Amino acid sequence: MDLIRPIIKPYAWGSREALARLQGRSVPSAGPEAELWMGAHPAGPADLTRDGRATTLHEVVAAAPERELGGECARRFGGRLPFLLKVLAAEQPLSIQVHPDREQARTAFGAQLGAGDGQGTYADDWPKPELLYALTRFEVLAGFRERDEAVAVFDGLGLADVRPVTDILRAGDGATALTEALRTVLEAGHDDSGRGDSGLVPAVVAACGRQARVPGPYAAAYDAVVRMAGHHPGDPGLVASLLMRHRVLEPGTALFMPAGGLHAYLKGVGVELMAASDNVLRAGLTTKEVNIPELLRVTDPAVRVPVVRPSGVPGSRTRVYACPVEEFALYRTELGGPPEPVVPSSGPRVVLCVDGSALLRGPGGDELSLGPGASCFLSDSDQDVTAQGDGTLFVAGAGAGAGAAHR
Repeated sequence: MDLIRPIIKPYAWGSREALARLQGRSVPSAGPEAELWMGAHPAGPADLTRDGRATTLHEVVAAAPERELGGECARRFGGRLPFLLKVLAAEQPLSIQVHPDREQARTAFGAQLGAGDGQGTYADDWPKPELLYALTRFEVLAGFRERDEAVAVFDGLGLADVRPVTDILRAGDGATALTEALRTVLEAGHDDSGRGDSGLVPAVVAACGRQARVPGPYAAAYDAVVRMAGHHPGDPGLVASLLMRHRVLEPGTALFMPAGGLHAYLKGVGVELMAASDNVLRAGLTTKEVNIPELLRVTDPAVRVPVVRPSGVPGSRTRVYACPVEEFALYRTELGGPPEPVVPSSGPRVVLCVDGSALLRGPGGDELSLGPGASCFLSDSDQDVTAQGDGTLFVAGAGAGAGAAHR
């Protein structure tokens, strides 16, 4: 059992207070802290001390993948830890984005390397499906609306400017119409220089401001556009957001974001678990690279973003949030009373305590204490570990690829 020191990513959209509060720091950070990374991805591997020597989780796994991951997991994922556990603290909207599936990532990254482009659109050759568990109320844009609903949202603006979008939606055949509407919105939102907007964006934002004050089924989505415009004025993603489902997750709710699913996180704190990739294709609400053609190629408008219904683990207080991917599964345990088995009992695991405290014990008598915001790595050799205390634990482990129950 290794106590790990997560890496904090100071992206501009982060909070000065949320991660500090989670980790028990008494004062806010000097700048935004957006993500807490607890994994072995080369872009931000967690630090740890092994045998008295400072190292990283990436180096530990690479040095002995079969010992750390277990033979089956090491063979299945090429000696790499297949998942990355994070805590997100979004004070401002993240970009509208989509992630590739395994074949898309492998092909595109290979072509990128073949062209000698080591700093291109793709960061690696892995997919990036992800699961978000809301620790606080969490506002998201998740997947496309149904075509008829998207028409109603745009019609509700009362703007002639959006007629090209609604014409495409009405004339198309569902998925194709949504993709073409997205293309039209993103392309129409830029001026000839490709940087600004052609007047469509401010007109839509103004109309959203008016309609947000009128009670109705889309008032919250209109209001979100106005708030996002305060951070990203003139961004075509503001118009594109109206094609997407707007929702607010209550604490304890989890969403699965499949490959190809268009989404954006707007505000909240949550635990995020994903395949160990940093592949992101952006459409807007960002100052980073936007690659509209590649995003449209990867986006699958038929993808839905389901709520994940947890299931119980026999003989424990643990709930599992399983997803139909092989790279990860998330487990949550509310401690209290007798020692609880840490689930899963073998394979590579990252354990995070989000509140209270936990004492982890191995069968050989070794112990490790976790307080709020603390995390550790359990290798495959750390089997049959138990936990006791009054805390809430999240455990990230490799998935089996079995389908989960969704709604």
